[in-house]
Amino acid sequence: MKILIVGLGSMGKRRARLTKGIDSSIRIAGVDTAESRRVEATNLGLIDAAYPSIAEAVAAEAPDAALVCTAPLTHAAIISELLDNSLPVFTELNLVADGYEENMAKAKEKGVLLFLSSTMLYRRETQYIKQQVAAFGKPVHYIYHIGQYLPDWHPWENYKNFFVGNARTGGVREIFGIDLPWLLDAFGDVTHVTVQEDSISDLGLPYPDCVTLLLRHASGAQGVLAADVVSPKAVRNFECFGDGLHLFWEGNPKALYEFKNGDKQFVDTYTSFEHDNRYSDNIVENAYVDELTNFFACLRGEETSRWSFEKDLAAIRIMDKT
Repeated sequence: MKILIVGLGSMGKRRARLTKGIDSSIRIAGVDTAESRRVEATNLGLIDAAYPSIAEAVAAEAPDAALVCTAPLTHAAIISELLDNSLPVFTELNLVADGYEENMAKAKEKGVLLFLSSTMLYRRETQYIKQQVAAFGKPVHYIYHIGQYLPDWHPWENYKNFFVGNARTGGVREIFGIDLPWLLDAFGDVTHVTVQEDSISDLGLPYPDCVTLLLRHASGAQGVLAADVVSPKAVRNFECFGDGLHLFWEGNPKALYEFKNGDKQFVDTYTSFEHDNRYSDNIVENAYVDELTNFFACLRGEETSRWSFEKDLAAIRIMDKT
């Protein structure tokens, strides 16, 4: 199999590395307009060939599928070009609905897969929470705080120089884009949203740096979802409770608990997990591997994807209220 990775920044390099780990026989061609990124990815041994444009890469490599790992606002045009070449597409989260209707229609017309990343749906902790809430069968409430100081997201570059500095794809919106899908999957569609926004930092952002949502789900669940780019320590604190259910999660595989028999007990959802030390301890590599494995299985017609452009429109509608 040959795949094309468009965008050789941090996520493109991660996807290439993990793909090689899944199947070392896969040939990977990279596309990036920046020569420095093409050279770096090649020197690291992450890709087998590099090109400055999709057209050149497709002509030279005739790939079987493509991964889009560029900044979100570039996705729509890139996906459209890849679909024009009848290539199945895996794309990182988009954060905006630009080109959704057109690209969904084009993928259907071409009969090719349009696969949307939603890595949190592949975390075993979130799947455990979903299973427990479903088995409980009664309304629950949850409180969820996610935050990290924005300059720490990519310490190797200024936060104003990548997509989180843009008002349409800012850091708070990205947090919602990452976490709303699994919350919708676990607790159901949202019927009502209340929004509170604030700016309490000196980061000089063109959007609020703290946003809190009160979400009412069709299932009867209600949640408080607070996201910020101010917290000095990276935090992901989740608590879900009902009359007979109490779950706690601090964002990593070592910190999922349930209150049972009068005690807070650890829930082990991973026998082992991989972690890239460049990132916060709540970033677990297994979920990225599982997601790519699902994509390749979808290409073979063996599985279906857990998220979709159609489902993502519901998450984007919520984000658009902030």
